[in-house]
Amino acid sequence: MMLTGLLCGALLGFVMQRGRFCLTGGFRDMYIAKDNRMFYALLIAIAVQSVGVYLLIHFDVITYATGSFPWLATMIGSFLFGIGIVFAGGCATGTWYRAGEGLLGSWIALIGYMFMSAVMRTGILAPMNDSLKGVTTTTNSIADSTGISVWVWISLLVVIVLFFVQKELRKPKLFIPTLKRKRTGIGYVLFEKRWHPFFTAILVGIIAIIAWPLSVATGRMAGLGITTPSANILQFLVINDLSYLNWGVFLVLGILLGSFLAAKASHEFRFRMPDAKTGITSFVGGNIMGFGASLAGGCSIGNGLVATAMMTWQGWIALLFIILGTWTASYFVFMRPKGNTQAVPDDTTVIV
Repeated sequence: MMLTGLLCGALLGFVMQRGRFCLTGGFRDMYIAKDNRMFYALLIAIAVQSVGVYLLIHFDVITYATGSFPWLATMIGSFLFGIGIVFAGGCATGTWYRAGEGLLGSWIALIGYMFMSAVMRTGILAPMNDSLKGVTTTTNSIADSTGISVWVWISLLVVIVLFFVQKELRKPKLFIPTLKRKRTGIGYVLFEKRWHPFFTAILVGIIAIIAWPLSVATGRMAGLGITTPSANILQFLVINDLSYLNWGVFLVLGILLGSFLAAKASHEFRFRMPDAKTGITSFVGGNIMGFGASLAGGCSIGNGLVATAMMTWQGWIALLFIILGTWTASYFVFMRPKGNTQAVPDDTTVIV
């Protein structure tokens, strides 16, 4: 049953690589380029997952408890996570799938991310992590807090998403002339054609739904998740404890595999070595990302995609603070300094 995690992760990695589903770039573009398409795509994935998962709950396929809301840790951690993903050059999932493309800077960021996640969970920073998470409210469910059915909130989300989607799709498209003959076929669609972010988001939402029963079947009561499984990989390698190898570990390894297969098939795989300054920036960003995600109880996937779909305060407030953190880092890195020479991870050097 654990191998279903590998298959689910491979499918997610393939879809994200081909669809360039990058939340870091999406959040950054909201501020710098005033381009909200990737944010709208995230909302689509959230809405699709929310409808699907709550149908599974309604028909008793899975059970779910929102628990309490560690509001202080969520806000601080999410804000720091948003800062970290800018310096790392990608969020947790984006770093995994970009590593599958051969970006060595993403591998460097992953090392920092896994290391700090492990330190926060079972290392020297665990007491501080647990202490901050101890500041909670009793109710995490938006529906329970407001006394309004969760289906009302889901319906409201769907209406909002449909409004933004139709608004975005009605914008005039740029005409790009080409001399190439128009190609068709499954190979072209899978490996050559540029995927629309909204189409990618629908697929991500469907995969997120499938993840729930597959994960629950192994005793892991959760859907998609990146931070804890990433920490578990490092902890398994260090102390050789098989208890760390669960469905989530196979999920993140599957993301790497799926991205690699997609990149190879589309001729996008190549080793790219960052310069020393960018490598250091990636490592620092990965550590900040691991610190923030562990403190917040989730990353842009665990909180920003899954917990939001479950209609929890933790998910939506975490998403807000991740965006604010991304904007803050983007301001200082890209906007404020004139003639800024700050290195950011772009992994442009190719190893031949």
